[in-house]
Amino acid sequence: METGTAPQPDSTEPDRTKPDVPLGDYLTVRVSRGKGPENRYEEFQVPRRENQTVLDIVTWIQRNADPALSYRFACRVGVCGSCAMTVNGKPRWTCRTHVSKVIGKERSLTIEPLRNLPRIKDLAADMSAFFEKWQQAGGRFAGKTDRTGPLARIDPESPGRKAVDAGIECINCAVCYSACDVVTWDEDYLGPAALNRAWTLVNDERHAEKRETMKKVSAAGGCHSCHSHGSCVEHCPIGLNPTAGIAGLKRRSVLQTFRLSGEK
Repeated sequence: METGTAPQPDSTEPDRTKPDVPLGDYLTVRVSRGKGPENRYEEFQVPRRENQTVLDIVTWIQRNADPALSYRFACRVGVCGSCAMTVNGKPRWTCRTHVSKVIGKERSLTIEPLRNLPRIKDLAADMSAFFEKWQQAGGRFAGKTDRTGPLARIDPESPGRKAVDAGIECINCAVCYSACDVVTWDEDYLGPAALNRAWTLVNDERHAEKRETMKKVSAAGGCHSCHSHGSCVEHCPIGLNPTAGIAGLKRRSVLQTFRLSGEK
């Protein structure tokens, strides 16, 4: 009988520390690690694959190199926005970001959590402040009737309906919040997503608290704090224009102030 070490099963993925394929078939990936304010970068060699997304990269690292890596994802198909991270300095949905579009000549990636939000651990950001500001902006719909009342009939061609349609597809992924320079400078600023939500509500004929919503977004840290840099527009994964909605809130706020002054 032959003796010796039992044969080991073949690995489906090569050892990142001992590449058995040319380095050109690997990507160098720097991942931000740590809890809370602490931060360090850890480097991984990840096999290159056809049609590979950044989320595929992060998943490979967690499954094959470091099971302790923390990150957030859900649908993987660009519906939920949960997988948003900072990739080579820009906030993106990692499930919809193909590696070939962002690696450049260096064949490298740097992946970090969304900025302007506290870190929970590694690539997972704490979204609490983002959603709290959404509420501070009056983001909750208040109907004029109860559930037994008649359904409102809204002309799809009306200006209000068109204004709502332009911003209603926001899924609160916080990419715009991460991209916003004003949020970085002013921790009280409500941010593009919260103000975009307020804009859709004040244009909704069914919303019963338009004046209250306008009061909230016209206060300190509201729409007038926006510098119209357009970073939210540039980075929105679904092509919304929060800057236009915020400009609309500014106009409405000024007009409302003049009306109230005229009533005195």
